[in-house]
Amino acid sequence: MRLLVLGGTAWLGRCIAATAVERGHHVTCMARGESGAVPPGAAFTRADRDGPGAYREVARAEWDVVIDVSRQPGQVRRAVTALAGVAGSFVFVSSTNVYADHGTPGADENAALLPALAGDVMESMDTYGQAKVACERHVLDGFRPGRSLIARAGLIGGPGDTFDRTGYWPLRFRRPAAGDGSVLVPDVPGLPAQVIDVRDLASWLVDAGERRLSGAFNVVGETIPLPAHLALAREVAGHTGPVVAAGQDWLAAHDVQPWMGERSLPLWLPMPEYAGFSSRDGSAARAAGLTARPLAETLADTLAWELGRNPQRPRRAGLSDPDERRLLHALTAL
Repeated sequence: MRLLVLGGTAWLGRCIAATAVERGHHVTCMARGESGAVPPGAAFTRADRDGPGAYREVARAEWDVVIDVSRQPGQVRRAVTALAGVAGSFVFVSSTNVYADHGTPGADENAALLPALAGDVMESMDTYGQAKVACERHVLDGFRPGRSLIARAGLIGGPGDTFDRTGYWPLRFRRPAAGDGSVLVPDVPGLPAQVIDVRDLASWLVDAGERRLSGAFNVVGETIPLPAHLALAREVAGHTGPVVAAGQDWLAAHDVQPWMGERSLPLWLPMPEYAGFSSRDGSAARAAGLTARPLAETLADTLAWELGRNPQRPRRAGLSDPDERRLLHALTAL
């Protein structure tokens, strides 16, 4: 098939393009080219999606499938307008952040959504969910439900995770900050975790394009307790030192942030208000062919990728070594 990837030079988009090339499809990536090169075998069209006439060149061709990963409603709206007459179907990678309620475990695709962002530009991550809702609506309005696939992805992990959420834990267990090998973890036994490997997500998206699959799907990994996820990360890292658990109230009182960002513990979320955030019902996607590799494989491969990077680089999630040592000292001094 002839596949147009809007993007294709960053993490997920490049993985999608590479997967499609490996399957023998004719792949074109349209991007500014600032995030890197397209995978070998893919064609490249340089364009700024916010610039005038961005889609002029790709709108001259015909496409079986378009795949888009944008978070900006204006970019998606303009793409849909330009390509609805020359593309067979549109696959949009959305997010489970579109849902209004994150406290109910096991909710499916029929759960209520946030209100759509009113404008074309998402100014900050505070309105990420609303922006993705607006993007979904533009796709459905332009391609109609029968030619649209909305893939609401959960937390994406695996090699290349520059957001640092899935790489933090195996790397921390491999390289503890404390001299005695202690590692600080959140004490949240009832909190679920749900990670989809980027390679499995990309494979399913290409599958969906091949089969002209339509509808909305939660594309998520297996739901397991966060302590079980951390135990797997510890196992693949070969950690044998102490594991020191801190309750969420203590962590909040010591300015440790949940989920991601500076001075954070990745994958930790406050309970009970986020009991459903990482426990979405993914049965519809699995029935539609989604298969996921074992989490241990994802974590091991992510650790191998992390070990090949500069250990002194700034991270987008996690605790610095000095912060972790200070927190461990404060906790054990109680």
